[in-house]
Amino acid sequence: MSYLRSLSRRQHVWLAATLLSMIAIVAAGWILEPEPDEAAAVSLTLEMSIRQIAPALGTTGLALAKELDLPRSVAKDKPLGELGIDPQQFDEVVAHLLSHRPTVLKYYVFTALTLFGLVWLMRLGRPDGSPVAERKTWYPRWPYLAALTVAVGLCGFALGKSPNPMEGAVKLLKGMVGLQPSIPAVVWAFVFFIALAVVGNKLICGWACPFGALQELLYSLPLLKRIKRRKLPFALTNLIRGGLFVLMVLLLFGLVGGKKGYVVYHFMNPFNLFALRFETLSILLTVIIALGLALAVYRPFCQLICPFGFVSWLAERLSLVRVRIDHSRCNTCGACARACPLSAAADKIEGKHFGADCYSCARCLNVCPQEAIAYRSVFAPPSDRPA
Repeated sequence: MSYLRSLSRRQHVWLAATLLSMIAIVAAGWILEPEPDEAAAVSLTLEMSIRQIAPALGTTGLALAKELDLPRSVAKDKPLGELGIDPQQFDEVVAHLLSHRPTVLKYYVFTALTLFGLVWLMRLGRPDGSPVAERKTWYPRWPYLAALTVAVGLCGFALGKSPNPMEGAVKLLKGMVGLQPSIPAVVWAFVFFIALAVVGNKLICGWACPFGALQELLYSLPLLKRIKRRKLPFALTNLIRGGLFVLMVLLLFGLVGGKKGYVVYHFMNPFNLFALRFETLSILLTVIIALGLALAVYRPFCQLICPFGFVSWLAERLSLVRVRIDHSRCNTCGACARACPLSAAADKIEGKHFGADCYSCARCLNVCPQEAIAYRSVFAPPSDRPA
């Protein structure tokens, strides 16, 4: 390909080293992946109690009681059959909880995809020595689309719904009310996803999250271009997303409704798509509406609902590598703002500290005639560029 041929020798070394590192990371995850232990789950019966069943499903007694629509105070040592649980309900709950069992390998794949995004944005997207007149050839879309396809296929359908960034944020809060068996495990998952969001600006969301990737791929289709020019006001979308997050916290801790443990996101979790299980009609509708809107609206679920999207938007202030504007070069022509699918680039030009989400999609990086925009470390001068 002409793009690959235009890379310098040093960039070819970077590309080879990155691909080899990705292979090594995924191979390590494959080796460390524990064998699934389905035997315990298969032997579960209604003659067993919540206290006996919960450990086999990797959950707590409180969480299992909630899934079975039983009160938190139910006798945990009583057989489920005596508590009125029918076989069909029991089988559905077991299948649901098993679908939440995380795979260790998926963490490694997330890391590999994030690494690729980081290196491509910082070192490979623009060929060394390429003049600004050739900027339209910088940052070609196919490496990004290839990474998104891997995210959907491997991190989504192949490896299942868990873990995922949304789950990482929600389970941390669920652990605080006794709905997770291991607090260290949920803290680790949350720290992992936040770290990937901070190292490179929201790279986990932009390059590796399977549902985010699926929305990005649909938005990238050459359809409804006129509608795509119109962007939802960030003040509105973030108000909805942040308000939903606050409501979830209030309900989860029983500050509203008076009953702890209610998780509103359970009824709109699009990651169930990757397990091909839709326990409620609302989940199915969430998937259909989000993917339908994604043809014309940029990442609608991420903008309007995702709790990790909200948390990582706050964490963007700490990102070590991000899109940066060199204001000494910028002539406010608006090229980057028009290329950005949200208002992130425009907000950066205006110097807003809490501007719209930036998903590191690279659309803005090859449009500036003044070379005033780049994906750079926060420790490097904005105008400093690789040779």
